[in-house]
Amino acid sequence: MFAVTAESINPDSPLDGLGMGGHADPTVPEGWTTVEVRAAALNYHDLWTLKGVGIKPEQLPMVLGCDAAGVDEDGNEVVVHAVIGNPDAGGGDETLDPNRSLLSEVYDGTLAERVAVPRRNLVPKPAELSWVEAACLPTAWLTAYRMLFTKSGLRPGDTVLVQGAGGGVATALIVLAKAGGFRVWVTSRDESKRARALELGAHAAFESNARLPERVDAVMESVGEATWTHSLRSLRPGGRVVVVGATSGANPPADLRRMFFLQLQIVGSTMGTRAELTSLIELCRTADVRPVVEATYALRDARSAFKHLASGDVFGKIVLTNP
Repeated sequence: MFAVTAESINPDSPLDGLGMGGHADPTVPEGWTTVEVRAAALNYHDLWTLKGVGIKPEQLPMVLGCDAAGVDEDGNEVVVHAVIGNPDAGGGDETLDPNRSLLSEVYDGTLAERVAVPRRNLVPKPAELSWVEAACLPTAWLTAYRMLFTKSGLRPGDTVLVQGAGGGVATALIVLAKAGGFRVWVTSRDESKRARALELGAHAAFESNARLPERVDAVMESVGEATWTHSLRSLRPGGRVVVVGATSGANPPADLRRMFFLQLQIVGSTMGTRAELTSLIELCRTADVRPVVEATYALRDARSAFKHLASGDVFGKIVLTNP
């Protein structure tokens, strides 16, 4: 089958390790099945893999990709849940299984004509969602859903600040927060991205690290060192920062005095459960919520898609299609 793979690791020039071509058909362990991939979204996770984060050279070649929508062996249209984990080992939450992984970390991923996954990882795709839209949901959109509706403690009418508008998670946060009845504020260094965030439904957009008109109830944080101080200073007493990433650095000043004096809460969040993915899909279906798509490419034109992603000039998701 045709697949897009990590063939080698290069932290400085990750696309040098990108492979495209023939790959062995997936192995199907007991309790697993295969899905014919119709669409698969890219994530920065794929670039990090090519840089050698979370993977060892002896695991290569590895098929890249976490997200997919396609057709299972019985002809059902499905969305693939990317978390490979045991809910029982995580107290009912597979993301808390100490041995959990994402597709493309231990097992081959979704940027291929076919992918093998546990049967429990298949979620029905509603007819209302296109292949491209459905493929955007399992990683970035599921991450945003869990941040807002499981981890943030927000209630309708509360104000949420999204740091770094533009990427897949940030655009998902804007759309989902608006649908959830929150007042949505965003930040970005890029004036055009601030304008597009407002078009998506954000109520206000500010330059990065700008002083806000008032403090917010929660901050959605994926940037890290570059915005961390601003995130803490933007919170009302008792407010909460939900952290899912640290693209600009993972070790900012903790500012412990502010944290304990204002009783701030720092909450980590990673991906989401199969049940949360099911709820996200139902929200998209019933509330007419749709992912923001930056561009689509054919699977065999994956190199162009990766160059687009690596450029950083992205607002929404980049999706590969496999007709």
